[in-house]
Amino acid sequence: MPDVDPKIQYQPWEGRFDEACQKSGEIRPHWEYVLNALTQLGPAGLLDRQQKAQRILRDDGANYNQVGEKSKSREWQLDPVPMLIDSEDWSRIESGLSERAELFDLILRDLYGPQELIRNRILPPELILSHSSFLRVCHGLSVPGEQQLILHAVDMVRGPDGTIQVVADRTQAPSGAGYALENRLVMSRILPSLIRDSQAHRLALFFQALRRKLNNLSPNGGTPRVVILTPGAYSETYFEHTYLANYLGYSLVQGGDLTVRDGYVWLKSLDGLHRVDVILRRVDDTWCDPVELRGDSHLGVPGLLEVVRAGNVAVANPLGSGVLENPALHKYMPQVSHFFLGRELSLPSVHTWWLGDPDDRKYVFANLDNLIIKSTHRRAGEHSIYTGDLNDEQRSQVRAKLARNPERWAAQIANLPSTAPAWNRNKSNLQPRPTVIRGFAVADDSSYTVMSGGLTRVASSSKQTVVSNQLGASSKDTWVLASEPQRYTTLRDQQTTSLTGELSSDLPSRVVENLFWMGRYSERAESSTRLLRTTFMQLSAVNSLPEGVRRQLLWSVTAVTGSYPGFNSENKETVADPEPELLAIILDSKRFGSVSSNLHAMLNCTEEAREMLSGDTHRVLSDLRDTLDDLPQQLRPGSLSAPEEALDPLITSLLALSGLTQESMIRGFGWRFLEMGRRLERTLQSILLLRALLVPVLSEDEEEQVLEASLMCGEVLVTYRRRYRSQPELRNTLILLLLDRTNPRSLQYQLDQLTQHLSELQDAGDSTSSSILSEERRRLLEARTLLRLCRPEQLAELDKDGQRSALDQLLGKLFTLMNDTATLIAGHYFEHKSNPQQLVNTRWSDYE
Repeated sequence: MPDVDPKIQYQPWEGRFDEACQKSGEIRPHWEYVLNALTQLGPAGLLDRQQKAQRILRDDGANYNQVGEKSKSREWQLDPVPMLIDSEDWSRIESGLSERAELFDLILRDLYGPQELIRNRILPPELILSHSSFLRVCHGLSVPGEQQLILHAVDMVRGPDGTIQVVADRTQAPSGAGYALENRLVMSRILPSLIRDSQAHRLALFFQALRRKLNNLSPNGGTPRVVILTPGAYSETYFEHTYLANYLGYSLVQGGDLTVRDGYVWLKSLDGLHRVDVILRRVDDTWCDPVELRGDSHLGVPGLLEVVRAGNVAVANPLGSGVLENPALHKYMPQVSHFFLGRELSLPSVHTWWLGDPDDRKYVFANLDNLIIKSTHRRAGEHSIYTGDLNDEQRSQVRAKLARNPERWAAQIANLPSTAPAWNRNKSNLQPRPTVIRGFAVADDSSYTVMSGGLTRVASSSKQTVVSNQLGASSKDTWVLASEPQRYTTLRDQQTTSLTGELSSDLPSRVVENLFWMGRYSERAESSTRLLRTTFMQLSAVNSLPEGVRRQLLWSVTAVTGSYPGFNSENKETVADPEPELLAIILDSKRFGSVSSNLHAMLNCTEEAREMLSGDTHRVLSDLRDTLDDLPQQLRPGSLSAPEEALDPLITSLLALSGLTQESMIRGFGWRFLEMGRRLERTLQSILLLRALLVPVLSEDEEEQVLEASLMCGEVLVTYRRRYRSQPELRNTLILLLLDRTNPRSLQYQLDQLTQHLSELQDAGDSTSSSILSEERRRLLEARTLLRLCRPEQLAELDKDGQRSALDQLLGKLFTLMNDTATLIAGHYFEHKSNPQQLVNTRWSDYE
């Protein structure tokens, strides 16, 4: 069989349909241009494109979270070789996808309506009525418009003869459309001329139709408020949720962001409640309403079903549509199609057996060595099983599992997927990989609009039979090649007028709270890192530190980070050999107050507020994650490099993050609370540092070194030297660090900024109460007054007992007032009451 090129070789498998090569070995006509262009690039050029694609995906934060592993996520993988479908082939697939969506819409309406399929024994009653996703409480519910099934996704493979067959339907909360769009945008950056010259169909029409349909679903008239309901940052496809929210211009919400009052669903934001008209859900059926469905759910909205029942909110896809994902339905699709449409489906399903049928069960047990086994109740983390990959013992275990609850299982013929060229960077060549294509259809007017492309998943190895993201599959951009140039389209045609004149009206209070804590944790991490860097520099200085200065610096690390017991006076061994403790305060992510712990907490907050952050901000966060991951290697024991050098990139990334939030965030509620969190934490950290370093009385020489360390931590040592042209003195140091309004790190500056933010927040609220100080503003005013009335020379003086009691008392009082201010802000703006739950848990125990 001929090679594609002497540089890049490709050898398809025998016995499998290959997307790029015919059985004779010749390249299919619609693949010739792309493969020739990739050949011209050569292995080095293709490797460069792949690396660039991964950098873009990393900077965009594109990932896929592993099920059940909160701290583990996997970067989204994109193969630089696209999946190509010619226009003639696509026209058949497109009409088949539209036809299948229409049929599934009819099935959905029937199952929650007259149930003619069950009455006429076309579908066995036990197949539907015993399914966990068949929700009896949803009987008779409907969404506005002709179609009930708004979004439909179909997984397709080509058989050995090249015919497209359906292996799965996704009707509950179909995922993948956002990843397909991300793939297309990345490919347009790494191979712009190739995608343009190939005349690949654009994807914008699908998203236009999606937005148009969601807007038309509103049951309340006027300009609709549409939200995307997500399970949260630990959902497998959370990136897609945030991506679509930003692309479509909708608010991304979690269950706790919504509440039911007076028969409507409302979005809880800092400026009040806003009525929600349409919910595009990414939460599975039974988790959507803890009152009527799953009582232990914290992902849904209590009372949601009652509002749907009253017709005051539309949910897409409708609750209960998960029953259509039952793979055993494929066995009955020919009969269902004849019942509703009077004909065979143009996109048939793969041959399927349901083990609840005695004859099917007998066949499956007799042919268990070459089937795909699927659960009829799809659960997170559960995969299909290809029995051909099992040994005799494993096959026996599967047989026993199926025999216990046969009605819970379906089997499909092992119709191994077709292969397509995929880039193997390790061998610098193209290799065939099994592929599964997911197509998407959205209800539009009286029919369905099909995405001109889709999400192609590629097996991670040639031996992998079940192609799944959860099993490590990568992806391809899917190009449907047009026979003529395409009309340029964007979502601009679908832009609607602003719901209000305020940018912050759709911002959930949960997002604002996470931004507030993002500011606090980032400042906490930066302050600790600066102090640790200064401590390392002082400890490794050419001239050894006096013992008093050494003890004071080390104790300040414990006092500022809160990592007790740390360097207390009783822990003499730790003080004598401080490096292990200092490294633990940096690296131990499970230790309260450590740099790593604070940074991980900050990164968790950024995930919850991902949609509020710019692309450049996400790139800085990615760099910060990489730097954090590299720290153990940089700070390994016995390393010859200076520890403070390893901390410099952390501080640089944190400063870049601070600068970007200043320059790229709209001055709305989100930015204001992020800034308040930063200013509050900087105040608290500065007070702890000054109290630990400047209150204790040392000798004159020792005090000079401690003052220099304080100025270094505050980034004003150079300023001090230029302004005072003398060695550090306590009075002048206090002026610069406490009272100087031109110093963005002084206490006075932080309090001024906080006062401005709180004033504008209160003024933006009820005008009748804006003249009355809130409790947090009272505490802040008291702190400002104390600071304004203090005299630096008195604070620097020693009392009759030889102590700096005036400075200690001032800093202690300020710390208490600022802690109270932080608590009052959280209580005022972020306090959430628990949602109502079922009095009796109606969740049945899981089956085996």
